[in-house]
Amino acid sequence: MPYNNPIPERKKSGGLPEALKTYVQVEKIAQIAFVLPSAVLIGWLGGVWLDAKLHQSWMTMTGFILGCIAGFTTTIRMAMDLVAEPKKHAQKDEEKNGKQ
Repeated sequence: MPYNNPIPERKKSGGLPEALKTYVQVEKIAQIAFVLPSAVLIGWLGGVWLDAKLHQSWMTMTGFILGCIAGFTTTIRMAMDLVAEPKKHAQKDEEKNGKQ
């Protein structure tokens, strides 16, 4: 008697639907717009807190500057990944088409 698998195998899809890919791109762009002000705010608040605890007057500006550096660094990295992503997908599609 032949064996019948009771669980059907899933068909391998080619990836996300185009509409969902668009929403993912929009989310990544919104994330870039959110990271920079958040990093600056966190750095500034950390500097204010350290000023109050250590009774110094220069830590607020230092926290602000470090927050700016962290925010710009993260924003640039995310933007570079966002730009490089279509190239990665194109290479994967070429590899798939070459193997078939």
